[in-house]
Amino acid sequence: MPRPASEAEYLASLLPPSVAAGVGRRGFLKGALGTGAALTMPALLAACGGDDEGGGGGGGGGGKPTGTVAFGSNEAGGDVPQQRRDALVAAYEKSSGLKVKVNAVDHNTFQENINNYLQGNPDDVFAWFAGFRMQFFAERGLIGDVSDLWPIDGMGDAFKKASTGADGKQYFVPDSNYPWVVLYRKSLWDERGYTAPTTYDEMITLAKQMQSDGLNPFAFADKQGWPAMGTFDILNMRLNGYDFHVNLMAGEEAWDSAEVKTVFETWRELLPYHQENALGRDWEEAAQGVVNNESGMYYLGLFMFEQFPEDEREDVDFFNFPEIDSAIGADAIDAPIDGYCMSADPENEDGAKDFLSYLGSPDAAAAANEAGFPLIWANSNADVSGLQPIQQKAAEFIAEQTSIAQFLDRDTRPDFASTVMIPALQQFIKNPDDVDGLTSSIEEQKKSIFV
Repeated sequence: MPRPASEAEYLASLLPPSVAAGVGRRGFLKGALGTGAALTMPALLAACGGDDEGGGGGGGGGGKPTGTVAFGSNEAGGDVPQQRRDALVAAYEKSSGLKVKVNAVDHNTFQENINNYLQGNPDDVFAWFAGFRMQFFAERGLIGDVSDLWPIDGMGDAFKKASTGADGKQYFVPDSNYPWVVLYRKSLWDERGYTAPTTYDEMITLAKQMQSDGLNPFAFADKQGWPAMGTFDILNMRLNGYDFHVNLMAGEEAWDSAEVKTVFETWRELLPYHQENALGRDWEEAAQGVVNNESGMYYLGLFMFEQFPEDEREDVDFFNFPEIDSAIGADAIDAPIDGYCMSADPENEDGAKDFLSYLGSPDAAAAANEAGFPLIWANSNADVSGLQPIQQKAAEFIAEQTSIAQFLDRDTRPDFASTVMIPALQQFIKNPDDVDGLTSSIEEQKKSIFV
């Protein structure tokens, strides 16, 4: 697999012009394809795709787009995501004269059932992610080639690389990204005299103080299966380094190794400082603990701050997950790129490509900003004057990092992430004492998938 590329080139194209870029990002993982595990597709997703309202312009003839574009959205839960999606669609329909038929499914259901969705009757355009997961489906012929949309004004070569499959063609249009960080409410911390830790020991000391003060130190939830992946990622990068992490995700390191066992053993030490009953709680519910001053902090993506009332969002701040080993440091993070793909055989190809061009444009950024978009725009020409202070800080924070991963379920095979890692991490949360048995089971299953 490719080693990390220069970070300077990536971040120069990633961040708004006002943010200085001094680092870059790695090349995306490439891996052999196998037969993915088929997941049961809910009826709602199975019904998505072309409809009888007319998908004029299909076939990629290059004419003026007409008709209806079917849009598979993974934003069916939460006011802000829905408002953002609706704002994008309304602005596009007004400017283009086309109609967009939205097929919305909640984020987790969409993600876990993408395999059957793409092999069934997918929408013309659908929300997805950069990295290994995009490449995986592109190699299987389940995502459409959109190379003719590139180059995209405002997106540099590194974003193009993030959108490129193993065959050198582009299959993705970036929209935004965001860092995973430790978020907290400033007013609570000021009241209690807390300061952001810079080492693991300082973080444990802070967690103990929060418990003494009657708080859950860390809000925590994993009902949806993916949030705990972020905790594994950051502990692995802090303990074993970025290179080991990406090689592990690519199936090139052993899950029953001493290095991985150390990750779970460290996590086991941290669990008592996390909110209990995590498997019965979704991330939005956990976030309310921070909103209501019941939890002191939350390790999650920047999108968490959208759970605060709009007039309280300036009270949210974050810090980088601190170093554990000074020889490794704390300059590697998860900062996933979100965006959109076209299905392999869209009913309205011209309309799909026109819609994708819009979604990656500054105009789309402007429309979403009106809805309180909480992330960082991929297009460097987007107006950033309305960004909140926490978003500006996040952009600068990303620029300071040496290595950036996409997230566990985007940096590894989707079948491995869904069928092995989700149940494995949930099992660990329920029973953290059998690290040897857990890691042996993961490694055995990995060998049957990474062939």
